[in-house]
Amino acid sequence: METQIKLNIDSIKQRIAAVARRAGRDPLSIKLMAVTKTVEPERIGKAIDAGLTMLGENYVQEAKDKIAIIGDAAQWHMIGHLQTNKAKYAVKLFNFVHSVDRLELARELDKRAGQINRKLNVLIEVNSGEESKSGIEKTQALELVRQVARLPNIAIRGLMTMAPYSDDPENSRPYFKALRELRDEIKHEDIAGISMEELSMGMTDDFEVAIEEGATIIRVGRAIFGTRQYPK
Repeated sequence: METQIKLNIDSIKQRIAAVARRAGRDPLSIKLMAVTKTVEPERIGKAIDAGLTMLGENYVQEAKDKIAIIGDAAQWHMIGHLQTNKAKYAVKLFNFVHSVDRLELARELDKRAGQINRKLNVLIEVNSGEESKSGIEKTQALELVRQVARLPNIAIRGLMTMAPYSDDPENSRPYFKALRELRDEIKHEDIAGISMEELSMGMTDDFEVAIEEGATIIRVGRAIFGTRQYPK
């Protein structure tokens, strides 16, 4: 019997395909990430069984506990704010870090990745204008990319943002469009050693708008697993 999680994933994939076709994009160019914050390993396993290969975690310790159980059955992505003192764990746990927003963090990730002889894939997180959220200011992003590009154990693969919460998905569009335009501006600079193929943007309430504006990774939690259950 199909689980509700699988039915949810199938429904999201159909929506991805429909909006991609409307936007003249290949549906296969859009990757669906399951945001697994507070989701127990058994239910994550059902998402993997349903074909998902990317999992997004917000906290290092929570990810560490789950990875110990689930292992490398899927790629693990760090999508939450990362404290510099957690970099030594992040380079061992994650395939990607989406939340590089300052040079101090990038340098620590570079140092720790070098110590274990690996190159870490990262995205530069760009703030959407909310002071309470993480991310580099848009006007400072290009300079941060230039600086991080010099680090030998870091591979910049694109950009990430979170649009401010709104009841209307259309309100997210300007932020997604701005990230795409920033990506294009950085690509035009032709900085050695970086690629800009990934735009990580769009969540449960606005991922269709994000796809229309060029998202290559959408981060979906509630539409897959239901309303988040926090431990009591």
